[in-house]
Amino acid sequence: MAFPEDVLTEDEQVVLHLHPHWKALVGPGLVLVLAVAAVVAGFVLLPDSGGGSIGLYVISALALALVLWLALRPFLVWRTTHYLFTNERVLLQHGVVSRDRRDVPLARINDYSMNQRFLERIFGCGTLTIESAGERGPAVLTDVPGISQVQTRLYELVEAHHDRHSLGDGEMREMLADLSEGKPLRDHPTTT
Repeated sequence: MAFPEDVLTEDEQVVLHLHPHWKALVGPGLVLVLAVAAVVAGFVLLPDSGGGSIGLYVISALALALVLWLALRPFLVWRTTHYLFTNERVLLQHGVVSRDRRDVPLARINDYSMNQRFLERIFGCGTLTIESAGERGPAVLTDVPGISQVQTRLYELVEAHHDRHSLGDGEMREMLADLSEGKPLRDHPTTT
């Protein structure tokens, strides 16, 4: 369930690898505790003879179904949801059986914003919305832990990517001079 390293390019480095905030596991944890408590209570309180053993089987089956649906499933969704920030892109991946992955190149990011409700501020998480120059609309990352630091880190990544891939005034003048002399652009050292 770890994020596969083979989806990264040769020069790409992981800067942040996050899952949604742990608060997503509070509900499943409570379901697990209540299911175990119900089975233990049934074992202690129901008589050994007659309908007591059938009642215990029914309680156990219901508890198991609830644990699978309301505890194990949300845990697997949480565990298989990845927010990966690299020096080249933001990758969003989720899915237990089937998998959806979205890549947002840093060069295409136009805007990003964060939103925190009251309880999210207490837990230190929030929603990060990344708008890019794509057709699919904004990428929304929910329950991002340490949202303020993540937004700041995303700003640093976008700026560093822009600085690495933009030409300075001197380089631009040199390229324009070379073009005016008839030299092809592909021969220029800054374009290779």
